[in-house]
Amino acid sequence: MDRMPDLGRLRQLAGGMQGPPGGAAGARALGAGMGLIAGGAVLWNSLFNVEAGHRAIMFNRFAFTGEKGIDTRSVIEEGTHFAMPWFQRPIIYDCRTRPNTFTSLTGSKDLQMVNIAIRVLTKPQSDKLPAIYDFLGTDKDMDSRVLPSVVPEVLKAVVARYNASQLVTLRDQISTEVRANLGQRLAESFHITLEDVSLVNISFGPEYTAAVESKQVAQQQAERARYQVDRAVQDKKSVIVKAQGEAQSAEMINNAMTNNPGYLELRRIEKAREVAKVVSQSANKVYLDSDVLMFNMGSEVLGHMAKAANPKK
Repeated sequence: MDRMPDLGRLRQLAGGMQGPPGGAAGARALGAGMGLIAGGAVLWNSLFNVEAGHRAIMFNRFAFTGEKGIDTRSVIEEGTHFAMPWFQRPIIYDCRTRPNTFTSLTGSKDLQMVNIAIRVLTKPQSDKLPAIYDFLGTDKDMDSRVLPSVVPEVLKAVVARYNASQLVTLRDQISTEVRANLGQRLAESFHITLEDVSLVNISFGPEYTAAVESKQVAQQQAERARYQVDRAVQDKKSVIVKAQGEAQSAEMINNAMTNNPGYLELRRIEKAREVAKVVSQSANKVYLDSDVLMFNMGSEVLGHMAKAANPKK
């Protein structure tokens, strides 16, 4: 009889420990929320974007549709795309043109060492991305594995056909030839498109540079010596012409004096006038006779000419 109340109290305690009437609905709401979160995470991981100037290929872990799991049927274009999480993984390539600069020490045809800096613009062929990934890897690996070895090799092969002087004068022609050879090799062997090639800098060794400077100095000195020779020849011609002019002038004066004795008298008067003009401008008083004023200049000549004209007298 005493045990009956105890059993009733135990049942009441057990009923009090049970959850409230709404506990089952809360659990269901929590499960739905977790399901939505999981679904959103799966959906978020299933979408990927291919930015402008990029292309993508799909790696599939189980459904092999190409070599080593790469889907070779198509290349994924720009935009937002779907991929199954964990089963599929997109590999995105940057297909825009990018520059790379290399420096190569090579020898010319005349065995002169030339240091050339070359700048190339390359990009992968978008329709060959599966083969590029299988052979070279990602776009970052592509430049580091191919260009550092191929570009200097082609450059050295082209430069070896030209002399050191031709490397400066035929720069455009050399750049065009390097572009043709390098573009063909990159396209056929590595599926890389070559956009442009530029020879940024061409520098020679110190010995060759010193030899060129010495040659330029020698040429300038030869030009200077040639100029001095030409100047001496012109001076010689000038002296000859001047002497001939003086001789002709003396001859003309002699003829004038012979044919006209009054010419010497005129010259004497002109010279006396010049002397008188100079003396008149002086502040001192000067007395001059006819000898100083050169009035007697040519008197002896006139006397001789008179005797020659009248030998009887």
